[in-house]
Amino acid sequence: MLEVQAVFGTIARSRLKEGVSVEQLKALFADADDQPAGAVALLVYQSADDPRDVWIASAFESRETYFKNADSPEQNARFERMRALVEGQPEWHDGNVLLARAEGRVLTPS
Repeated sequence: MLEVQAVFGTIARSRLKEGVSVEQLKALFADADDQPAGAVALLVYQSADDPRDVWIASAFESRETYFKNADSPEQNARFERMRALVEGQPEWHDGNVLLARAEGRVLTPS
């Protein structure tokens, strides 16, 4: 088990605008050079029941790095690009990550 000091993040629920493709949403998040400082994970889900419903989960090294990113002009620009693809405001749920497992590794904040 790989331990990390602290992980904090958010899960956003949103709905793609009529005519927006999943490929457009994926392209928005695919640029590895546009990864925020302190980001440790990003997952983008599409509902099996309604392909326009999506969830975006992101995790950061700490609560501090999460809010530093949230308050940055760069993140505001990312957010505005995302908002152009979705209906209304995303529904945000911030919190502590209790456990994450990826590629055979388990991450648990200490």
